[in-house]
Parts: sequence; C-alpha cells; structure tokens
Amino acid sequence: MVKLVAGLIFLGLGAVAIAGGGPAQRQDLSAEDRARVSAITKPSTSFSQAEQFEQMQGGAGTVKKLINPDIFSHPAANLTFEGRQEFMVGNGLFRKDWVSSPASTQASDGLGPLFNARSCQACHVKDGRGTVPGFDPLERSDVVALLLRLSLPGSADDARKRLDQGEVASLPDPVYGHQLQPFAVPGLAAEGRIRIDYREVPVQLNGGESATLMDPSYRVEDLGYGPMHPDVRFSPRLAPPMLGLGLLEAIHEDDILAHADVDLGDGISGRPNWIKDVHTGQRVLGRFNWKAGQPTVEHQSSNAFSGDMGLSTPMFPSHYGDCTPSQQACLDMPHGAQAHLGEHEVPARLMDFVTMYSLNLALPQRRDVSDERVLAGKKLFYESNCIACHVPKYVTRRDAKRAEHRFQLIWPYTDLLLHDMGPGLADGQDEGDASGREWRTPPLWGIGLTKTVNPNATWLHDGRARTLLEAILWHGGEAQAVRDRVVAMTPAQRADLIRFLESL
Repeated sequence: MVKLVAGLIFLGLGAVAIAGGGPAQRQDLSAEDRARVSAITKPSTSFSQAEQFEQMQGGAGTVKKLINPDIFSHPAANLTFEGRQEFMVGNGLFRKDWVSSPASTQASDGLGPLFNARSCQACHVKDGRGTVPGFDPLERSDVVALLLRLSLPGSADDARKRLDQGEVASLPDPVYGHQLQPFAVPGLAAEGRIRIDYREVPVQLNGGESATLMDPSYRVEDLGYGPMHPDVRFSPRLAPPMLGLGLLEAIHEDDILAHADVDLGDGISGRPNWIKDVHTGQRVLGRFNWKAGQPTVEHQSSNAFSGDMGLSTPMFPSHYGDCTPSQQACLDMPHGAQAHLGEHEVPARLMDFVTMYSLNLALPQRRDVSDERVLAGKKLFYESNCIACHVPKYVTRRDAKRAEHRFQLIWPYTDLLLHDMGPGLADGQDEGDASGREWRTPPLWGIGLTKTVNPNATWLHDGRARTLLEAILWHGGEAQAVRDRVVAMTPAQRADLIRFLESL
C-alpha cells in the first residue's frame, strides 16, 4: 500500500521515497517540490523525540535484520527480484580469490603481478572497515587493508601542468608507482612491507577524564626494487565501509555544491574535488575515497581492481596494474586475459555485477532513535556544529540511474566535500584539487555497528583511532573548535554524544 503523508510517499515497508526535493538549483524538480524538500532536509532544531523516518537511514533500501557480523552484507530492501540475482552474482565476485597466470581456473587468473590483496573482501572485511595491525609493538603481521599511496611534489613545470589539467591526480614514485604493493606472484619480488610505529599522545578532558591518542609513523622495509625517490610522500588509506554507495552517487551535484565554499563565520568551508572522468575526459565532481578522488562507484571499483589487484577492466585496460617502466620483470610476466572471454581480465559483464553489488549494499535500520540519551547526544552533535560537515540528510535525484536510488530521503551525515583537518591528520599528499591537509567528510551512517562487523576495526583514514572519541579528538583545522567543544563537555555529555553516534 502506498499513501501520501505530509508530502512524502510512504512505502509499504515503512521506507521513504520523496516526490522531489533539494535547493533552488536542482533542475530535476519542480519549484513546489524544491520548496517541500528544502523543508524536509533542513536540520532539526527539536530533540525531544526522533524525527519522522529517522530509523530508515538508507531510505526505501534500509533493512531491518538481526544485528550480527553480516549486518553490512545485505542487499537493499527495495531491489527487484532480478536486481537481487545480479547482487548475489556480484557478491560472489567481490569475495572470490584471484590467482596468478597462467592457471587452470582461467576465469579467475590474472592477479598482479604486483598486488595488495587477492580479493575485494580481503580489504573490506564483511563489507565494512579493514583492519590495521601494529598497535601491539610485538605484532608483525602484514598490512592488507591499509594501502600506502606514494606521490612526489608537483613542483616541476611539466608535472604541475599535468596535475592542473587533471591528467593525473598525483605524481607517482618513478620506480614504485602510485601505491606500494606488498605482495607479488611467484617468481617476482614484492615491492616492500609497511611498518607502523605509534607514539602515545595523552589528552586531558574536562571532568577529570583523559584519553590517549596513537600517532603513527610509517616506513617501508625490504624494498624489492632499490631505493624510493628521496622526496616520496606516504599516504596510508584504510579500506572504508561499502554501505550506501549507490545512494551517495544519487545525491544531486547541486545539493553537494550548495554546501561548498560557504563560511558562516565558523571557520568551516568545504571544497569539491574535481576529477577527470575516464569515459568522457571531462572534469566531474569527486565523491568517493578518503580525498573524494573517485567520481562514481564504477570508477572506484575499476580503480581498485587495477591498483589493488593488478586486474584489467574496460576502464583501466592495463594488465599490469601499477607496474612501472622501471619494473621490467613485472611487465614481462604473463597476464590473465583470455581471447574467448574478452580482452580484459575482468570483462565488462563481470565489472557490471561487481558495480551493481557495490551500489546496493543496504543500510541497517537505526537503533534506539527515541532513547533519551541518544536524543541528548544528537542535540549535542547538532549544537556543537558537527553538522557543518556531517550534513544529516538529503533527498536523492529524481532521475538517478537506478530506480531503487530515486527520490529517497537518506541520512548519511556527510557533505562529500574536502575540509582542512589540520596538521595532525595531514599526509602532505595532494590528490587532484585536494591538498595534503584536506580530507573528504566520511559518511557516519552505520558507524555504530563497525565493531559488530569487524571487532578489530578502527577509525579515520589510516585506522589510528581505536574509539569514536579518539577519532573526534584527532579533528583539527576547520574542525578544531568542534573538537574543543567535545573536550569541554562533561563526562556524561561525552557519553551521550558517543551513544548517539553508536545509534547510527
């Protein structure tokens, strides 16, 4: 049954699809719809009770399932039967281990020759965050889910021109490329191993409490191809959760840009990252990854196949991933493309399945939205101005590519823009328009179930934060004032704030 309630289309499962919405610029909506949804998406000023439909943070695709380690791995509730079939095929491809060439399993070979992981699932544990070893100084396990991006300063005129024209997002190390590859196929040397050392940083909090932050430093051991460039910069990147990516892609560009470059006197002003679209060559809005360096889920998934596993796709057709001209032994290894299967190791049809899967991992229903302490924490979150970057809600495009993403009221708590997060989180690495101090605001939906899915998961771009409070205390730059408000809270207030975050 479908009924109209206060301008919302309320679907049979209790999820929400909206008949329009967004700021005045949106051309997919009528003037009446724009006004209606502008009111719907306006941040709440009342915290005595939960907002209507707040439980359904992923719109009509939200799932109400038993809370267990598989809670991030369900298909969106509003997928069609055919869509669920495609999702399950993509699920299998996302989880399968690829092998080196030549192999008897021809549909699964082509791994590497240099690589970070054998499967997508190896980094995105149960579709959630990856795991970062190293907090225990005696632990020496290999890093899989944490990538180490490599770049050089773009100081030379020719390098700066390539960066400014969007031909490349960053300049690679001449020997080791854009990314350190800690694994290799048999007969080939791996590039090296990441090692992490931590320095404890004590922080005093109001009310007699304290916290200890873990400040990481990175080094590479056992280099397989000689020294790196003396000016190389490291940028560690932890695999993020996969939830709601299709809905983020369906947010209208105008809704994102409406929050850009707007300083309301609070020192906070987000910036878009404009990225070259591989299909068209045009500069488009980046939304995905830690620096908004990927414009679409397809682009991000294809880039991961290439950079992380060395597998060719229609978008990135090289069979050798991040191998550089200085690594001739890598370029001489056999690849896995089979003439009868197509020219790519991951043909277009398989790529479509993986992309469809990545677009439609469902958000779990929120918990305890009417709890008194959760509402108190929500009030603190809003009044502390966290929502200046973590924008609570949107209405997705009327003309989104996929029907299940259209007209949805969603609650991702992000603006998808870049913000200067201060020297403590800076990696010194430019990526497109993003500076070495800027990071994209990560969505917060699902964050409260992070450790349910992966008990060893941690937060922030490099996994340095072991708790949500630590993640907040690392905020600097534009977010310094917000961080200081949290430090000044009473212990009870901080507990309420964390309880709100854990309800997401």
